Amino acid sequence: MARAALRAAADTRDLILEAALGAFAEKGFDGATTREIAGRAGVNHGLIPYYFGDKTTLWRAAVDRAFAELEARAREALEDPVIGDDRARTGRLIRGYVRFVAQHPEFVRIMHDEGKRKGPRMRWLADRHVKPLYGRIGELLERAQRRGTLPNGIPAVHYLYILAGAAGLFFHQAEECKRVTGVDPFDEEAVENHARAVEQLFLGPGRDESSR
Repeated sequence: MARAALRAAADTRDLILEAALGAFAEKGFDGATTREIAGRAGVNHGLIPYYFGDKTTLWRAAVDRAFAELEARAREALEDPVIGDDRARTGRLIRGYVRFVAQHPEFVRIMHDEGKRKGPRMRWLADRHVKPLYGRIGELLERAQRRGTLPNGIPAVHYLYILAGAAGLFFHQAEECKRVTGVDPFDEEAVENHARAVEQLFLGPGRDESSR
């Protein structure tokens, strides 16, 4: 009985967090209301202060949830002992990031919205999530430069922000892309083509492609 109640509470929290991420992405922190988020989640509005207290705490929990999945994917690429070289490791990291963004376009919208501001949410987001991830990925990119996988002499910060733009803009501008090209960026084939394209832009063709 107690286990069922805990499971129900966890499911309710997940519904609220998913709804919150979508609302904050569409309307920004100031434009989204907790009442609207409760409506999207299909829960009583009183459950939001019950589980999260205030809107800032809810926003942080929603961002934590998004980053938890991204960080898990990054760890898999960075720590998988089966991957034998930095080219393959970097390629897996890039492809994983593109697929994550395709599955969670609201993540990109929130990052764009908060990353341009000097406020407390940007500082919290940067210090809690972006800096640690930047440090680990930066180490891989710098090692790849030393080994000739990436061109040397370019600070890792530029690769990281070029990657963020190259991976995310395709999905962020999805409606424009559909209007101009007829391609739906969220189509499964388009996602995989984009992941491969970004990987090759950074790393050049892999062994399979170069031998064709």
